[in-house]
Amino acid sequence: MVTVDPKSTALVLIDLQEGILGYPLAPLSGKELLSQGKALAAKFRAAGAPVVLVNVGWAADSKDVLRAPVDYPTHPEGGLPAGFSKLAEGLAAAGDILITKRQWGAFTGTELDLQLRRRGIRTIVLGGVATNMGVESTARQARDLNYGVVLARQATTSVNAEMHDFAVNRIFPLISRVTDDITFS
Repeated sequence: MVTVDPKSTALVLIDLQEGILGYPLAPLSGKELLSQGKALAAKFRAAGAPVVLVNVGWAADSKDVLRAPVDYPTHPEGGLPAGFSKLAEGLAAAGDILITKRQWGAFTGTELDLQLRRRGIRTIVLGGVATNMGVESTARQARDLNYGVVLARQATTSVNAEMHDFAVNRIFPLISRVTDDITFS
């Protein structure tokens, strides 16, 4: 169990959007992840803590997509399906902070840090997809910016269970606290 102060803690959910939740995911399916994300968001809202919903998206012409040479590109040839970046139905609520990112991490090139600091946030609780990509990149960036980081294990998943398990068991303990139970002080 990890106890956080709702006055200085925000929930940050990564990529709970139509175009990603439909992919095969593990250990949680997209439907299971969305259910867990909604429940966690409701808990944070009830405590008066900010909820940040981050989606990934690019311009229709894809000119703002990262193009660094890699062995396994993750942006599909020919672009993305319509509605790819739309947040999952029923996730957002009035007062939530909405951030669109253009790469894996949610801090680089966005106003996430500004929005958190203006609200006095010092700790972020992270969930979303993919544990070892967008969630991990955001956690690393948050740590570099001196935020306390908590991984909500029950609200994370990846493209396969092995990558998820490695990140949760090997990487996240080095850069955050990992828990399935978050309480408020």
